[in-house]
Amino acid sequence: MTKGTNAVRPAFLPGPTEPLARAVSLREAAVDAAGAAQPSHRRMEREGAEHKSGSRRSGTRWRGRHGSFERGPYYAALDLGTNNCRLLIAEPRGEHFRVVDSFSRIVRLGEGVGQNGCLSEEAQTRAVEALKVCRQKLETRPIARTRLIATEACRQATNGRDFLERVQSEVGLRLEMIDRRTEAHLAAAGCAPLLDPATEGAVLFDIGGGSSEIVWLDRRRGRRRGLVRAWASLPVGVVTLAERYGGVDVTPAVFQAMVDDVRKEFFRFRARSALQSALRERSFHLLGTSGTVTTLAGVYLDLPRYDRRSVDGLWMEAADIEAMMTRLRAMDYAARIANPCIGRERADLVLAGCAIFEAIRSEWSCERLRVADRGLREGILIQLMRADGHLKPRPDQPRHDQHRRGGMRGGEGRGGEARACEANGKRRGRPDTSGDDE
Repeated sequence: MTKGTNAVRPAFLPGPTEPLARAVSLREAAVDAAGAAQPSHRRMEREGAEHKSGSRRSGTRWRGRHGSFERGPYYAALDLGTNNCRLLIAEPRGEHFRVVDSFSRIVRLGEGVGQNGCLSEEAQTRAVEALKVCRQKLETRPIARTRLIATEACRQATNGRDFLERVQSEVGLRLEMIDRRTEAHLAAAGCAPLLDPATEGAVLFDIGGGSSEIVWLDRRRGRRRGLVRAWASLPVGVVTLAERYGGVDVTPAVFQAMVDDVRKEFFRFRARSALQSALRERSFHLLGTSGTVTTLAGVYLDLPRYDRRSVDGLWMEAADIEAMMTRLRAMDYAARIANPCIGRERADLVLAGCAIFEAIRSEWSCERLRVADRGLREGILIQLMRADGHLKPRPDQPRHDQHRRGGMRGGEGRGGEARACEANGKRRGRPDTSGDDE
């Protein structure tokens, strides 16, 4: 473990580890020595993002065919959501951090929660199996700090806490059920590097499986206060909306009904009107992070297969968005399955995501959208590395993770709402779904 982190309890129980050299191929070592920033693993799906940082701590020195070089320390972030289980492992490298391993699997943990109020046995089993893979990956290299989070499905389900105890017992991972404010701020921390410096702000939205977050990023705020001016968490996501209306045969009437249903939730955003006024007077753009937005970008680019490097940071104009929305809505279920950027796993969810996106862009209209294939996990990594002295922001760079300075240990530092969800299994209509960070 890296010097200075021995007081941090790992979020997974001790287990056998392999030497790092065994986990790193000669090809990857050569790439490292050449200074490249992209991981060599094919299945690092959409996670190879680099972010500005400032690593000051030394890691482990390894010797390869191009000479010796330092590796590590390693940091890990896991996000167990309503639809996906995702893991990132990264190391600070000079002014960036480099993703060395990642994992993503659609598990649909929240399947049926909207109707039944609890996590099904089948969904729990799918998630547990995915988490076992994550545990194996965490054991392949020494991890300095980890943060493993669970979001809306566990918050909403009456047996969410029981499931997390099952995970700890069967898998050996301690997952932290985060509250909505933390989720919104982590998304902002992960996506803030894509904010256009020529604008005064952005409307960040994260369309999840069971909830969707909207964050007002305001560049006029001082560094001490951070970029986040206001946020809201809507209790609607692609899984819950698709289960409510059906995701296979989506007629124009059904699509509009989904849009209208989402718009009814906007009352939860306390800064709704203030943000609309700011959009009329100032320069803003949309900043979208979700499978929906990245899928839209992949279809727009006519990619033969999804390529994160082509999608992350892509700008789309309003006319491009409208054309792609029309194109996606015209696809039947078979065509959505056949599209390489959608596939069978997302074919019944993508139009529900488009409906959420349509509601957002009709409420807070902007001429441009920037696509982000990054979010919660990157935000977690930024916070973990900063806690150890890496990724210190420049004096002129606003902080966007000001809301949380400690509590990086898995299973610790839960917000009040998360504790209430665990104890009472509260459902929709919770009061703590929006906030102003003045």
